Amino acid sequence: MYAFEMERPTTVDEAVAALKDEDAQALGGGQTLIPTLKARLAMPGKLVSLTGIDAIKGISKDDAGRLCIGGGTVHRAIAEQGDFPGLAGLAARIGDPAVRNRGTIGGSVANNDPSACYPAALLATGATIVTDRREIAADDFFQGMFTTALEEGEIVTEVKLPIPEKSNYQKFAQPASRFPLVGVFVAKGADGVGVGVTGASEGGVFRWREAEEALSGNFSADALGDLAASADGLIGDMHGSAAYRAHLIKVLTGRAVSAAA
Repeated sequence: MYAFEMERPTTVDEAVAALKDEDAQALGGGQTLIPTLKARLAMPGKLVSLTGIDAIKGISKDDAGRLCIGGGTVHRAIAEQGDFPGLAGLAARIGDPAVRNRGTIGGSVANNDPSACYPAALLATGATIVTDRREIAADDFFQGMFTTALEEGEIVTEVKLPIPEKSNYQKFAQPASRFPLVGVFVAKGADGVGVGVTGASEGGVFRWREAEEALSGNFSADALGDLAASADGLIGDMHGSAAYRAHLIKVLTGRAVSAAA
């Protein structure tokens, strides 16, 4: 490690003020940032920990029936809530107990790792990301690998997810990291079906639109029929080729539909 300053504000306003300092960076649960600092891939002069802000922790439902999750809420708490079983199942399979007790949904969403699990659920459900400044639709928020619509110093304070009628998350995990080589979240709601795919694309999380259209007419794995996910732009590495990941997208989508139904 190296020398840096550390602040632990107790309100969002205090955190926003601290992040205005040059070379300051927000710190959530630290499950991504701390290893990055250890490897010297990032060297901010100040870390602003968000773990002391109680106002951005907790889970509730709003008047529209959406599940509202504070940005500082840890994965374990999301895994234990019973209002949205599909999301609970996703959170329960993130990392290991240590990660689930420290990592936060806000940190995961803000980092937008190409293999993060939550972004697939947010896209599939048509979620809204709330920051200290505005509300952003999930389709507009995720803009590419490690890239989001967040501006400098902007903090994810809450995530609002419509609760679907049926949902399920399936992932094919890399055994060492537990990150998905491919992860697929399927959500069936009154307005149709959403299919969010993570882990597979060089451009980060995306929606499989062709599958959404087919499943909206017939919510059954059979509806996928002759559909095939394109391998163009998918990740190819030592763990699997682009073609292999394309195959997994269809397989996992079918499994998620069957499990949800």
